[in-house]
Amino acid sequence: MKETPASLGYRMPAEWEEHAATWLSWPKDPNTFPGDILPKVEAAYARMVEALGEGEEVRILVDDEKAERRVRALLKGAGRVSYHRLKTVDVWVRDYGPTCVKGRDVALVRWRFNAWGNKYEDLLPDDAAGDAMAAEAGLKTFRPGIVLEGGSIDADGEGALLTTEQCLLNPNRNPGLGRSALEGVLRDTLGASDVVWLRRGIEGDDTDGHIDDIARFVGHSRVVAASEADRNDPNYAPLAENLELLEARQSLDVRTIPMPPKIGTPEGRLPASHLNFYIGNSAVVVPTFGGRSDREALSALEGLFPGRDVVGVDCRALVYGLGTLHCVTQQIPVP
Repeated sequence: MKETPASLGYRMPAEWEEHAATWLSWPKDPNTFPGDILPKVEAAYARMVEALGEGEEVRILVDDEKAERRVRALLKGAGRVSYHRLKTVDVWVRDYGPTCVKGRDVALVRWRFNAWGNKYEDLLPDDAAGDAMAAEAGLKTFRPGIVLEGGSIDADGEGALLTTEQCLLNPNRNPGLGRSALEGVLRDTLGASDVVWLRRGIEGDDTDGHIDDIARFVGHSRVVAASEADRNDPNYAPLAENLELLEARQSLDVRTIPMPPKIGTPEGRLPASHLNFYIGNSAVVVPTFGGRSDREALSALEGLFPGRDVVGVDCRALVYGLGTLHCVTQQIPVP
């Protein structure tokens, strides 16, 4: 019988369980953040690193010595930061980096990354960056051989896992693998005994409906979900349907956080969502967008994470790249 992480006692921990470190890749891709957008993205990164570095090591991936010197100057005095010269194309380590599992020790699950269904040929080399991250970590690594991004799953640490049909069942990921087969993979690799399938993600999300924009575990059996009050907004129907699916599960305590006002560009709507927060050891960093929903989102999360600072990070520039804080982070738990 083939050994799997679950058969060896590994499970995917909840994000709020203690971290040894957080991975980040410093932004630099001019295709993602052109012109004067990049300095604003770097300011958001600095704010995030400062908040997270109070409670854990922040491991920043930089391309080379020159990039390291520049980032060190930008982050002077920003908590516990280490630099790792590991070349990446872009910042989305949640999706191309390994997923950590833990049992008696910590191990990695190294998925395949195909740039969200082969949408971006220039980002395909970040599949190799994921391998380099695994080698850098020096931990036992499992390779299931399927395409999966970290932003498409969210776990409560006790066997429940959130995901969406739009992403995991999309033929541009693993054609021929249906719901039952994928549930088997999630069970064997992450210890997921209860997969909660939501339907669709939000408008403007090029990842085909990642869960980390629409619903997140914030405690065992406790979920926060994005909601849209405007019935004329394209996000109203899919978010209402997802909320209905969550509330139908009597075992779940479901809370809601409003969607921010629409942020549009000539190319289309940006996938702005307060749900793309990241839970660090001492701080929860939350995307804000300069609108009326910022305060409500921060207040709701303050009530759900007592003992952690809830820190708003202005992500109006970062979301131009079609993702925010959770998308650019990946945690390494302690054993």
